[in-house]
Amino acid sequence: MTIRGYDEGWRVMGRRTVWWRGRMVMTCLAALCASAVLPGPAQGQTHGQGKAAGTPDPYAFAEDAQLVEGASNAIEAAQLAPGGTYQSSVQNNEKVYYRLRLDSVSNAYVSATALPRTGTKVASSDGIKVSLQDPAGRSCFSGDAEEARFGPTESPRPLTAWASRRVGPDEYACQTAGTYSVVVERTSRADSSPDEWSLELQYVSEPALKKTGPTTAPETWNSASPEPVSGTAKPRRGGTSFNDARALEQGIWKDGIQAGQTLFYRIPVDWGQQLYATAELGAADGDGFLGNALVISLHNPVRAFVDDARTGYDGTPKSAALEPLPAVAYENRYTLDDQVSGMRFAGWYYLAVHLGAEAAEKFSDGAIDLMLSVRVGGAASAEPAYKGAARPRGVFDVTEEDNEAAASGAGATGGRDDGDSDATMKLVAAGGIGAGSVLVLGLGVWTVIARRRAGGTAAMAGGAVARGYEPPRAR
Repeated sequence: MTIRGYDEGWRVMGRRTVWWRGRMVMTCLAALCASAVLPGPAQGQTHGQGKAAGTPDPYAFAEDAQLVEGASNAIEAAQLAPGGTYQSSVQNNEKVYYRLRLDSVSNAYVSATALPRTGTKVASSDGIKVSLQDPAGRSCFSGDAEEARFGPTESPRPLTAWASRRVGPDEYACQTAGTYSVVVERTSRADSSPDEWSLELQYVSEPALKKTGPTTAPETWNSASPEPVSGTAKPRRGGTSFNDARALEQGIWKDGIQAGQTLFYRIPVDWGQQLYATAELGAADGDGFLGNALVISLHNPVRAFVDDARTGYDGTPKSAALEPLPAVAYENRYTLDDQVSGMRFAGWYYLAVHLGAEAAEKFSDGAIDLMLSVRVGGAASAEPAYKGAARPRGVFDVTEEDNEAAASGAGATGGRDDGDSDATMKLVAAGGIGAGSVLVLGLGVWTVIARRRAGGTAAMAGGAVARGYEPPRAR
């Protein structure tokens, strides 16, 4: 199957050979001998011939994502494995099927992130629906959110919906072991762009508990607005997807966002802790008013939607804050309230911040200042007693390594790479390199690239999808 849009250029560039890389390195070294190194964009993989000024960065798929084709019916559907991430596509107003093999004790969560092409036309009602069905075509659980729409911004952006199979009381469906279907359905209005959308699918399996605990969600929690986070704003560049989301800890963070762009960040939230987040858009030259310009969305560790907030914009600073959410607790899942239900396990929570494409028409088409205020309240508590130790990293717990990543701003595991060229620039940041130093540098760079190539060959053999890139962003 050919998946167009976001990934065509990536796959082509991913097939470049060691010979090509060697030629590029030698060309770079020759240039160094002649003059000082000039800064430039990283040699990443994009979906086109390059990134034009003001064009949002492409979505960075997971490095280990496998290509899979959605079927037109459940019988012919390809099977997804627990812990796997997949790249697929969906046509206009199409319904595609995938297959899961489930046991009788584990909870299952499947998310689908739809990726319309930059610049395409979408309506507020356009979106995707994800459902998990038994062999008879009945939905496994209707209480969890299953639809995602673009809403009043009417701006194309990564859009994530999810579905689940939950093991529990007898009235729940899909309790037995067997083969189940994941159904992704795209809906678009007649006047919307009919272009194919790429999809990123993720399937996460949650182990059963050793002992059943409370089965009632808390009715009250600390819903008061917290004290504002104090301190100086620190720079932290956002990622382009769940896969390269930039880690944040409690504090104030600054970035820049362009019209039509979506930036991803991630915050470790442990059992018993509450998350608060606010996004503020800075001032910009221009004239007019957008009723829905900035959207901040929160997704939990399995990418399930939890909450969002929006704000209009008139060129003066405006902010959007998520409502106070309950502390992370296992029993939060036993409610039909999406905001409560979404805070059901510890791990990395994701913030996706989007600036509507229409902002470029009324205000600057360059980067507008963005400030994020993040607070994680409450002391971490003990996790539920899960059966077995094998669990996906960053899901169902928070480790000391996760907290260190949040402090350092590390990108998510499996996210994008700065590229060989960017690594080279870091090595030769100082000017005035002599010929002897250049030769030593060349040998070092050649070694680094050879090692990267060896790892990349193994990944490509497993069907991995090429990564996105990080072009310099205006400040």
